Amino acid sequence: MFRLIFYVVLLVLLTRALMRLWRGFVEGVSGRAPGTSLPRRGVEMARDPVCGTFVVPDQAISVPGDRGRLYFCSATCRDKYFARTA
Repeated sequence: MFRLIFYVVLLVLLTRALMRLWRGFVEGVSGRAPGTSLPRRGVEMARDPVCGTFVVPDQAISVPGDRGRLYFCSATCRDKYFARTA
């Protein structure tokens, strides 16, 4: 009886280890953890000119500027930038 319980526990632990290994493999191939909304590796990021935060251009507030588009992390930073330049 003890031997059967030992094998069941061993099988459960081995199954969990293999599942974690598989998830790690999938995460490494895809470049992000499953179920997250993080950007893929290699995404070009832009720097907010007010606070210096790096933002993903697709998710940032952008406005045309003198030297191209400016990207802001929030409307507050955008407003501070235009108040400072006005």
